[in-house]
Amino acid sequence: MLFDNIPEVAPDKEDIEAIARIENRKDNDYKTKEEMEYNGKILVRVPKSLHKNLMAQAKHEGVSLNQLIVFKLAGQ
Repeated sequence: MLFDNIPEVAPDKEDIEAIARIENRKDNDYKTKEEMEYNGKILVRVPKSLHKNLMAQAKHEGVSLNQLIVFKLAGQ
């Protein structure tokens, strides 16, 4: 499974606040599919330990964190 090697991490205060903001949005706060633009930006919250591990791997590979994540998302 994809997340088998990631330890269970409790959400921190920032995660809880972000989830609350998302859950309090109204449906009309979102654009329709026709109005949505795909700008290539995705904001993803990850546990601090995963962020640290990804940064270390990117440094070891000599690439940016963004390049490493794109490579992994592409299934490489």
